[in-house]
Amino acid sequence: MIESYRFGTMIISGNSCTSDVIIFGEIVNANWWRQKGHELSIPDISDEIDEFKPQVIVVGTGKFGMMKVLPETQRFLDALQIQLIVEKTGQAWQTFNRFAGAEKVLGAFHLTC
Repeated sequence: MIESYRFGTMIISGNSCTSDVIIFGEIVNANWWRQKGHELSIPDISDEIDEFKPQVIVVGTGKFGMMKVLPETQRFLDALQIQLIVEKTGQAWQTFNRFAGAEKVLGAFHLTC
C-alpha cells in the first residue's frame, strides 16, 4: 500500500522511495528505469506483465505529467485486455490504492516532473 507521495518521494509500506517505482502486490522495484526518461514503452513494463499478469495498470506520469505513454504501449495493453489508467502521480497513487486487493493491479510511477 502506498502511504503518500510528494515530488520525488513515495512512501510504500513505511519505506521511502526516491527513484521511479513499479509495484505489484508486495513486490516493489524502487529503482525502476525506462528506456527513455519521459516515455513509457512496451519493454519498460513487459517483464512485469509476463510475470504478474495484471488486469489493471496504473501509470503515474509525474507531478506535472511529463512522462507519456507511447501509443504502441496503449495498443499492446489493449490487445492483452489490460485496463490502463494514466494520471499525474499525485492522483495515480490514490487510484492504485483503490484497486489494490480488488484487482491484480500493477503500478508504475514517475516521481518527479
